[in-house]
Amino acid sequence: MERKYFEINERMAKSAHQMMSMRDYPEGSKTAEYRRYADRAYDLAEQIERERPKQAERAWQIATAYAHRMADNLNTASRIGCMCPSVLISGAGNFPVKKKEKQNAASDRNYREFNEIQKYLSKLESILHGKEVIRSDDEDAIVLLEEKLSKLESEQETMKAVNTYYRKNGTLDGCLELSEKERRKIESAWAHGWYQGIPYPAYALSNNNANLRRIRQRLESLKKEKGRETSEITLENLGITIKENIEDMRIQIFFEEKPEPEIREILKSRAFKWSPSNGCWQRQLSDNARYATNQIITELKSVLSND
Repeated sequence: MERKYFEINERMAKSAHQMMSMRDYPEGSKTAEYRRYADRAYDLAEQIERERPKQAERAWQIATAYAHRMADNLNTASRIGCMCPSVLISGAGNFPVKKKEKQNAASDRNYREFNEIQKYLSKLESILHGKEVIRSDDEDAIVLLEEKLSKLESEQETMKAVNTYYRKNGTLDGCLELSEKERRKIESAWAHGWYQGIPYPAYALSNNNANLRRIRQRLESLKKEKGRETSEITLENLGITIKENIEDMRIQIFFEEKPEPEIREILKSRAFKWSPSNGCWQRQLSDNARYATNQIITELKSVLSND
């Protein structure tokens, strides 16, 4: 796991600069700009590797993908910059207005893509702070949920201990369970009048407790599902095969022929989505998904009997 940088077209970047500005282009400046972007992701990946080593491999994959896409985005920006010069460079006479409009439209698209790429950084931040969305089909979903559960349990115990200390001493001074960062956060809330009294109000403990129950229930359900084996059943009278794919954590419906629009609407109404890569209709595996599948079977029988 090491930092990987992708090539920046300096010659094109220089040309784009000259199309827009009369100032000299600092040699290597686009590459330096790119490195600053990429290093933001790699710095986060290294921090995750230190603090959450189980997530290190995934973090480095995300950081490398970010670095790759940022290189493409910046090179595309340079290419777009070469499409048409600024009016300050070319002069107003016979200025190619339509060409400039196309350039502006392309620049807007590239900027939207730039904003999408920045979501990789948000994802890394979420992993670092244990706030990432854990998908049931993640290979390490159970490990991640257990880690999240442990963190929430620790936070609950800390909040209770800090409240007990404050009730006994009437101050936060000397409270070993409270970090300096959390103390500043509490004191800021008091100063702004957001709440008064004990450091952690009842709703904070209640909300955390609700999250604990939710994670425990999901963990129990996921362990139960992961303990099953992949199975499938073919209903020849309906021309479908139903597969419970444990590896992908999906319940999948395969049709012998492309289903009619009416049948596709039935599938969509039960939260099934078409998966081109798997060639089937599927949704996340759960007891609710099994119930929805049984409803689909009943409706398919009704539709086919009417035909």
